[in-house]
Amino acid sequence: MKKARPTNPPAVSRERTLYLRRKRRRTHLVHACQIGFLVFFFAQWEISARLGWIDSFILSQPSRILETLRNMSQNHLMMHVGVTLYETLTGFVLGVLLGVAIAVVLWWSGFVSRVAEPYLVVLNSLPKIALGPVIIIVVGAGTEAIIFMALAISLIVTVLEMLAGFRATNPESIKMARTFGATKRQVFTKIVFPSNINTLFNSLKINIGLSLVGVIAGEFLVSKAGLGYLIVYGGQVFQLDLVMSSVLILSVMAALMYQSVVLLQKFVSRWFGG
Repeated sequence: MKKARPTNPPAVSRERTLYLRRKRRRTHLVHACQIGFLVFFFAQWEISARLGWIDSFILSQPSRILETLRNMSQNHLMMHVGVTLYETLTGFVLGVLLGVAIAVVLWWSGFVSRVAEPYLVVLNSLPKIALGPVIIIVVGAGTEAIIFMALAISLIVTVLEMLAGFRATNPESIKMARTFGATKRQVFTKIVFPSNINTLFNSLKINIGLSLVGVIAGEFLVSKAGLGYLIVYGGQVFQLDLVMSSVLILSVMAALMYQSVVLLQKFVSRWFGG
């Protein structure tokens, strides 16, 4: 009996190879421009401060920020970063879970959706920081109030984003499924939710930043630790190097959390074959 010869993989066409090469080159160019702009920004900042073009006492400068970060690393910097990160991720996860659950309920019941929609619009446009004193009194002056602030800011956005995605699902696919006798639960689990995976991740990208904003707003109001606490403390004692260093750390945190969501989206999209 003859053994089957292993089949060679199909050769990649020359056009395909050139396309992939151009795509990689363009990606590298984008990354180089991003890094170059960042280096140029910090270099100009440092030069402007040294030449007296800007007030380094107010706006600080990169060299002073590096020195401040070195000192902070020896004085519980990671503890403050960990507190803010914990509060942000907790508010973020709670906001996503509750937001998706409420959006499912509103999609499921048209009556409940029509009743609740005006209130959702009002709550979404209401500045949540105005409720800070009430939240502190109700929840307590501690980590719970900060997490609740982050939850309040991200929750309504998740609800509105996911509900809009559920409603925009291809009606022909839903109609065909119902023609074959699919229940509402089957329509949701097999068609509506899988069709809105990208909508969910777009909501996550927005909410990770909103959760961080809510946490910092909460730490401004009531906190004994965290990057928001350091910003408030630095402003009170006129240590503006501390303020700018904390803002820089927040920027790095926001970028890393956003990229984590992007990587998770790529993994899930590959898993679902998207």
